[in-house]
Amino acid sequence: MTLVVPAVSAPRRAGRKPRRDNRFAAWLFLLPALAYIGVFFGYPLAANLVMSTQNYTVKSFYTGEAPFVGFANYAAVFDNPLFGTAALDTALFTAGSLVFQFGLGLALAVFFTGRFFGSSVLRSLLLLPWLLPLVVSGAVWRWMFDQDHGVLNAALRFVGLDAVPWLSSTNWALPAVILTNIWIGIPFNLVILHGGLRAIPASLYEAASLDGAGAWQRFRHITWPLLRPVTGIVLMLGLVYTIKVFDVIMVVTGGGPANATQTLTTWSYRLSFQDFAFGQGAAVGNVLILVATVFGLLYLRSAKATLAEAAA
Repeated sequence: MTLVVPAVSAPRRAGRKPRRDNRFAAWLFLLPALAYIGVFFGYPLAANLVMSTQNYTVKSFYTGEAPFVGFANYAAVFDNPLFGTAALDTALFTAGSLVFQFGLGLALAVFFTGRFFGSSVLRSLLLLPWLLPLVVSGAVWRWMFDQDHGVLNAALRFVGLDAVPWLSSTNWALPAVILTNIWIGIPFNLVILHGGLRAIPASLYEAASLDGAGAWQRFRHITWPLLRPVTGIVLMLGLVYTIKVFDVIMVVTGGGPANATQTLTTWSYRLSFQDFAFGQGAAVGNVLILVATVFGLLYLRSAKATLAEAAA
């Protein structure tokens, strides 16, 4: 009896130690990523949350005193008449940019799937808006929108139309910044969607052509279903990028005229660094983070359902 017990227990002890070593090694590998997330994402987010519940003023930077005010900053933001205008402008700016960026990017991606002379050069030239600094792109478009000397109004006058007050009219300022952001975002959509199209096997299109399928039928029944996972990624990343656009709007219109292009991001900047209401500015920033998080969770849920459907 005494000889049997050690013979059975010895392998268990030998198996537990490597398992503990593996877990320790796994945590060591995770530690740099956790430290990065904690320092560069967790701390700013926590600091912004704390600031949004304090009466933080310029004096607070020197004294370190910022009285706790609870949700008073959020109440002040939601009661501000400008909140509705900024939220609506943010929604219109995001929706308008995403629809045209994705539509034009997809059309160009489909166009460039065909091989023709100069396609690589043309595709490279279309990447230029993506490579330029956003401040440079905004400054160029601000010159193009100039009512008296801009190239857009010169073209309108050339064909006999009246000049458009792009940047001085409350009706045209928001379409002007949306147009600028569409021009900047098309290359991103083009590159990602073109890569997704190249991953679709050509044999599927050949088989569909042999069965008599037309161009629209091939796109509807082959291209679009197989491109749907890439589409979700493009739209999600585009949404997260567009909803926080700041520099383009500030360079082109500065949020004006008369708050016609004031989005939540530019309003947060104005509250924090022009009105010095740091707590309210942080509250607006947290609202933006919450909106982006909700859309991110919706995307993850949709992606999970798509993977489950593909595995079934």
